[in-house]
Amino acid sequence: MNIDQPMASKGEQLLQELMRFRPEGMTANAWAVSAGVSRTIWADLKRHGNPSRRTLEKLLAAAGSSLAEFEALRIGAEAPASEWAGTLAESGRGWRGARLAPIPLLVTHVAGEWGNAGSGIALLTVNRSELAGKVDRPAALAGDPNAYAVTMVGGSMWPRFRAGRRLLVSPAAPVAVGDDVLVHLSGGGALVGELVGRSTGSIELRQFNPYLTFRVDVTDDTAIHKVVGEAI
Repeated sequence: MNIDQPMASKGEQLLQELMRFRPEGMTANAWAVSAGVSRTIWADLKRHGNPSRRTLEKLLAAAGSSLAEFEALRIGAEAPASEWAGTLAESGRGWRGARLAPIPLLVTHVAGEWGNAGSGIALLTVNRSELAGKVDRPAALAGDPNAYAVTMVGGSMWPRFRAGRRLLVSPAAPVAVGDDVLVHLSGGGALVGELVGRSTGSIELRQFNPYLTFRVDVTDDTAIHKVVGEAI
């Protein structure tokens, strides 16, 4: 590496990663227009490197992807070299370390609607005792032995999550407003949504298809786990 060559700024690096998702046959400006954002987004991103979550969501949705997929790919790109390689000092020869333990993929089904009939709120069943398979563990989840994955069933979270995508879920990750979450309900069943509010005894979730915001009562038996990305 040329030591005189300046390192890419945070904005330039993010721009390079985002351009991997640019729709085929589209210029960057055309992509921005199709997503409903300003064409100056590219210059602003390169200069400041801090686009809003909503702007990224629009760009990625126009590219047929999602913010979760983008973040998952960034996690994979940032995996430390020590995940795979070590050094035998006495011989100077390299060796491949043990691969991270895979994450269990739980069986997931659509279970109808949550709440009143016609609510449009998608209710899922997640079988925590039955496996549909396993997925690769990203380095970001190396320290969470209880991490698991579920398959997104139904279209309630489109365009953020496509049906059939496998979501990585971390019970250990702190949850904040704005995060995507999987909520295991005290009475059985589960909900996937964006956490948009929380208070004593309840949370507010948002789903995108149909676009709804709704309140969920929380008890000691309710588990709220962060969706940290999509399995690659």
